[in-house]
Amino acid sequence: MSSEDLEQEFESEKESNFYKKLREKVNSYIESKAGDSPYADYILLAPDLFYLLYKLTTDSRVPGKYRLQLIGAVAYFIMPVDLIPEAIVGPVGFADDIILACYVLDNLLNEVGDEVVLDHWPGEEDILEQIRNILDAAGEWIGQARFEKIKNWLGGLLKK
Repeated sequence: MSSEDLEQEFESEKESNFYKKLREKVNSYIESKAGDSPYADYILLAPDLFYLLYKLTTDSRVPGKYRLQLIGAVAYFIMPVDLIPEAIVGPVGFADDIILACYVLDNLLNEVGDEVVLDHWPGEEDILEQIRNILDAAGEWIGQARFEKIKNWLGGLLKK
């Protein structure tokens, strides 16, 4: 096995471990505290959305300006402090991360079409429908002012 193969295997293992840990954390939280929330199903999408964003950053079919958006959304997911910090409110704090991810994915879908996104989607849900549902509910879910901040942050990222 070449060093490149070993590095790729190591990276895949790191991705897999992060994904599994995030999924376990979110599932545990939903089962114990937020199961009756109307947004519980959306919160459960957080690990899959993170994985999708990451995979799309490496897809050559994604134009550069959208890759920048995707990298920004991945960074936002892992930032310890954001509009609704997970460290303070638990996995419900993924609301802003999820909405940002869907906003970025919606922009990408308008440019490259469904196939690129669907090729990397690890979830069982219809991601195209979920993106629409989440964006429709975003203002109500986290407040319109926060949703506008997310869109403005992304717009600022594109101007750089």
